[in-house]
Amino acid sequence: MITRRELYRKGRLTVSTKEKVQAISVEKDVQRLQLDKYRDALLYVPAHYSHDMPASLAVMLHGAGGQAEHGLDLIRAYGDKKNIILLSPASRAATWDIIVKSSFDADVIFIDTALSIVFDRFNIDKKRIGVGGFSDGASYALCIGLSNGDLFTHIIAFSPGFYTTVHTEGKPAVFISHGINDYILPIDPCSRRIVPKLKHKNYHVEYREFIGEHEIPAVISAAAVNWFTEDS
Repeated sequence: MITRRELYRKGRLTVSTKEKVQAISVEKDVQRLQLDKYRDALLYVPAHYSHDMPASLAVMLHGAGGQAEHGLDLIRAYGDKKNIILLSPASRAATWDIIVKSSFDADVIFIDTALSIVFDRFNIDKKRIGVGGFSDGASYALCIGLSNGDLFTHIIAFSPGFYTTVHTEGKPAVFISHGINDYILPIDPCSRRIVPKLKHKNYHVEYREFIGEHEIPAVISAAAVNWFTEDS
């Protein structure tokens, strides 16, 4: 019998969506999940969320040295218009476990716990569950998303550096963007290696290069959100 700890070591989440969620009154805008005193997870609930209309869900991950607020801000501007619930956990260390320890560990557990709260409280569109991030967060989004493609339908990776998996499941759609003048995570050894590798493994990849550095231009974030919410 495979234990939950063994699943976490493979980057696997144990949480699952609910067939029916009890309609309860929920707070709108930004709220803490109260899972950790110092490095908590933040939740953004769009202004027009209604239990009667399933919302998209995006788990957004910050870059190295970041906070939950940084992950939330990546696409927060589109939350209300596109009816996207945003979940942004903070990494347990300065960045994500696979980067710090070369193994999946506490961050997988923390994300699993945060997602279980979201699935218990909100009516989520099962065809629009994404994980995304910027820089180290983008790398980790690829790691977690590819490991859990039976849960995540979409992955949004803004300027990723790499990805690694112990186990893959499903075939989530992937959006990757990268600035051609990125001096922090140069495009050639990063996205220009990642994208062909994913395509060779038969993942559908939407790839956008742009003239810029280690950043997310508004036109790129808008394209990613439109892709996520409108992709069929």
